[in-house]
Amino acid sequence: MTERHLWRPTRRRLTDTLLAALAPVAACSVALGGLTTWTASGNAGSPARIEATAGRVFLPFGDVRDTAAFFRIANSGDGDDRLLKVTSSAAGGAATLSRHRMTGSGAAYAQTVDSVAVPAGDSLAMSPHSVDVTVRAGAGWREGDLVPFTLHFERSGPVRTLAVVVRPGTTEGR
Repeated sequence: MTERHLWRPTRRRLTDTLLAALAPVAACSVALGGLTTWTASGNAGSPARIEATAGRVFLPFGDVRDTAAFFRIANSGDGDDRLLKVTSSAAGGAATLSRHRMTGSGAAYAQTVDSVAVPAGDSLAMSPHSVDVTVRAGAGWREGDLVPFTLHFERSGPVRTLAVVVRPGTTEGR
């Protein structure tokens, strides 16, 4: 006849089991407490909320078909975002993001950029002196025409907007 060994809880076994369970429970409790405090204090925030307005695109001059488009981009959310690219079904060819730089002799040149930051609670006002979108003008664009654009953001995704065709030197469309 074989003798069965019954498992009996000893003080040592109970202590070891409780200590093994205590570490993950304590870590989870500290993490949950920290996250609760962070959220209750308002630091959890909201995601980026992007709005694109005041779109305008310059009417090209002469035989040149490349031109520039500008937008005012506001981020009313609590999270930063990045403008990654701009597309338009009405503009021929690819649109590129550009930043204008000045040389030591006073000449200006455009430098292609991969993306543009749109900080939380702030805005980005594109202009001929800062960031713009270089596009190929569609055939037959006239002053006052509306051109559809899609601005693609890292976190907010695509945002559709319109830009009015204006003559260079004007700040507002019709």
